[in-house]
Amino acid sequence: MRPVLTAAAVLFATISLVAIKPDTIRSVSAVPPHIAGQFRNPLGFQQSKDGQYYVFDQRAHTVFTIDATMTTSRQVVMIGAEAGRIIDPTAFAVEPDGTFVVADAPNGRERIQIFSAAGFRIGGFMLPGRMQTRVTLGDVVLNGIGTLQYTGRSILMSQPETGALIAEYTLQGNVNRLIGIVRATGHEGDRDLHVALNSGIPLVDPRGGFWFVFQTGLPVFQKYDAEGRLIYERRIQGPEIDPVVAALPTTWRRRKIDDHEVPLVPPNVRAAAVDTAGNLWISFVAPYTYVYDADGDKIRALQLRGAGTVAPSSLFFGRNGHLLVTPGLLTFAP
Repeated sequence: MRPVLTAAAVLFATISLVAIKPDTIRSVSAVPPHIAGQFRNPLGFQQSKDGQYYVFDQRAHTVFTIDATMTTSRQVVMIGAEAGRIIDPTAFAVEPDGTFVVADAPNGRERIQIFSAAGFRIGGFMLPGRMQTRVTLGDVVLNGIGTLQYTGRSILMSQPETGALIAEYTLQGNVNRLIGIVRATGHEGDRDLHVALNSGIPLVDPRGGFWFVFQTGLPVFQKYDAEGRLIYERRIQGPEIDPVVAALPTTWRRRKIDDHEVPLVPPNVRAAAVDTAGNLWISFVAPYTYVYDADGDKIRALQLRGAGTVAPSSLFFGRNGHLLVTPGLLTFAP
């Protein structure tokens, strides 16, 4: 299957060098301590259209729900390798109707499971091969199924090993289409490194189409239309992340997995999301977030603050346009 991409010229534009002074946005609320204290390592904080919150606790191998008033919580998916439970989970995504998906890896095999709003398994599938860890931040895997997005009708993942940037799966586990073409890295002779430097975050634009944000190497994002055709590519620049770009590595530590050594490539981008207006939000390893409009122009640079400055590990736009952020299980009204 060939990636979907027209022969039209790529519109590459460097972001304007006019400085945008970072704003500071302070949280308007947070999950109360008596509830937040039960979570060990919440990596996902999302919300359905009826107001119910979902918390993905990676270390506890558990998904929790919290009612819209943030007064009670309960476990809806618990630890276990069998179907309907999760083990070694890496990613989580909620659809507005409250159904959600979790990516995990029983016995090192990548698995996607689909759950009802109440936590009952309603579908799922295994991916071929074994999990390959290439992009990590601490003990969090950021490549492969660690990047999944859920549309309610399909599942998007970053799978550059296919030769494309985004793989769209049906809910039955079939590849529906491949979107985008991997970029040149100068490391094409080292397949694992080349793949890692093409890893990123696929996102659905609520106004149609897709975004893809590269997590490693030179910071870049791309915009695609609903048919998967590339509209433009933008390089991400700004004084807040210039030191990160200047310090991009030229060699990478390797780890032996089974009988194979793979490079471990650190990310520059920690999280990304698209708001209801179709603006792209990108949070970096440095504690800054940039916002781009539908034309790919940077319109805002900001820092998020709770008790202190927050470097988001996840971003999600919930009801009323509120931004939900981990760590801290914070809510912002941007």
